[in-house]
Formats: sequence, C-alpha cells, structure tokens
Amino acid sequence: MMALPKIAAIGTGGTISGVGEDRLDFYEYGTSGRFMRIDELLAGVPELAGVAEIVPVGFNNIASTAIGPVDWLALLNLIHETAADPSIAGIVVTHGTATLEETAYFLNLAVRVPVPVVVVGAMRPSSALGADGGLNLLNGVRVAGAPGARGMGVMVVLNDEINAARDVAKTSNYRVQTFVSRDFGILGYADADKVVFYRRPLRRCAPETEFAVAGLRALPKVDIIMAYAGADGALVEAAVAAGAKGIVSAGLPSGSPSPAQKEALTVAANAGIAVVQSSRAGSGRVIDGKVALREAGFIAADNLTPQKARILLMMALTVTNEADEIRRIFDTY
Repeated sequence: MMALPKIAAIGTGGTISGVGEDRLDFYEYGTSGRFMRIDELLAGVPELAGVAEIVPVGFNNIASTAIGPVDWLALLNLIHETAADPSIAGIVVTHGTATLEETAYFLNLAVRVPVPVVVVGAMRPSSALGADGGLNLLNGVRVAGAPGARGMGVMVVLNDEINAARDVAKTSNYRVQTFVSRDFGILGYADADKVVFYRRPLRRCAPETEFAVAGLRALPKVDIIMAYAGADGALVEAAVAAGAKGIVSAGLPSGSPSPAQKEALTVAANAGIAVVQSSRAGSGRVIDGKVALREAGFIAADNLTPQKARILLMMALTVTNEADEIRRIFDTY
C-alpha cells in the first residue's frame, strides 16, 4: 500500500468554518461569532484520514471581507515556512469566498515553493443543512496531493471543480456553483474515483514567478475606479491625492473610462502613476493596441478582472515603474 501524502492545512476563517444558530442559518451565521479553528474543521471530516496525512497549521480566523495585502504577505510567509519541511507534499488554504479569488491570485504570483497550493472555501456554513465545506476541503486535499497538481499554479477547488487562480471568479452571492472560469473553463475535476486534469495554465504562475515579496510588510497602493454612465473624474483625483501608486480603471465594456475619467486618468498617467485599463464586463480582453489607450499612456489589463488587475499591478510596482515593463508583465502573467 502506498504511503499517503502529507498535506498541510492552513485555516484563515470564512464561511467554511462558520457555525450558525441552526441548520437553516445560511446567511446570518457571521453574527454568532463562532468560527472553528482549523483543527476543529479537520476533525469534522474524518474521511480526510483516508486520503492524506494532515498537518493543521493555524493562521487567523478572519472574515474574507477583512483580508487584505498585509494578511496576504503574512500568509505567504507561512506557506513558505510550512513548505520548508521536505515531507510536505502540498498545502491547502481554507478561506472565505468574498475575496478568495484575490488571495488565490496573489499567491499564484507570489508563492516560490514547488509544492501545490490549493485554496478552498464554502458557500454554506459548517452547521447548515447541505453544507458544502467538508467535501470542498476533502477534494482540495486530494488535489493538493495529486501527482498532476505540480506546476499547475495555485488552484481553487469548490463544487468538485478545479480552477486556475488567475481565471476563476465568484459569480453569484449564494449558489454553490458560484466559482467560474468564464473565458477558459476549469482545469479539471475532483471526482469520486480520482482527480483528473484536462488543461494546464500557459501564463506564468507559481512557483516560476519573478516577484520576491516574501518579507515585505506592505504592497504599493493601487486603487480601482469603476466606470459608469456620466462618471466624473473626482474619484480618480481622490485616489491620486490619497497616494495611489497605480490605478485600475474598471472600464465600460470593452474597456473604456467615461470621458471625464479618461481626462483625469491621463493626467495621472502623465504624472507617473501607472494606469491599467480593465473592463467591468468580467470576461474578454482589453486590447492593448487600441490607439486611444496608447495615446493616454494606459496599460491594458488583458482579460484580468479589475480586482485581479489591481493585484498584478501591485506586484509589478514592486519591481518597476516603467510602463513598457509593466505591459510585459501583464502579457506574461
């Protein structure tokens, strides 16, 4: 009989660890203040013992609405410390779903250890009727220990589906099938019989990343400005005044700010602030060759959502302020 893989499980809180007032508490459970530690969460899924040797690693129980760059950096350091043990074959991070895709994409750009890293969450608290967290956790562990998981970058596993951290987005507030990779689809399945992969990410990802941010205490400040009909430039000017080093324009499809926003963003770009143009549509590329973008000094976000374009711009600004080099980074990752 083959030895089971040794998988570290890092708990950060979120719905997957939440405990509601009763089995029909699907959305007020956060008010109870009861969230399980990672060892308690693991104890609730005894089937894990059949697929891996689990090592619980504590972090902080944080609502994912409260997680930000400082927490990302602390989590990254913990992942690197955990993976320093050569017996660890993979790492699973439990996380709230509100910002799960952002944490996963940051890790996809920052993790520099070769073991697979999988982020899992749940749409229903552990106490709810039809809770999905236990199976998501089990499948995340299975994926982290699968031989084919190496070199796939950071992955997100919910609802039996394996998604690339770069591509996945939460698309519904409550449905269990909320995490979707709109443009390119899933990487594979965690089915009952085995873990299967059907495609591999081609964009550069963990651990082959150029960004060495472990040990940093903060990332450069980047803000997102939403475009909408009739938007003026006041929020752009406010972001500049607040010290933003970069701005992501969440533009009108197919990637354009309002005229007043464009004027303010052009002023910002001319002042040396990196401006990245994305789209609020949630799918499809912003084309870098558009004359209007180039003339304004903006950088196209490709098909990254605004929230992920912000993360990549923050990472890019740790190594360069040159627009052409930032363009290369957006073409690479």
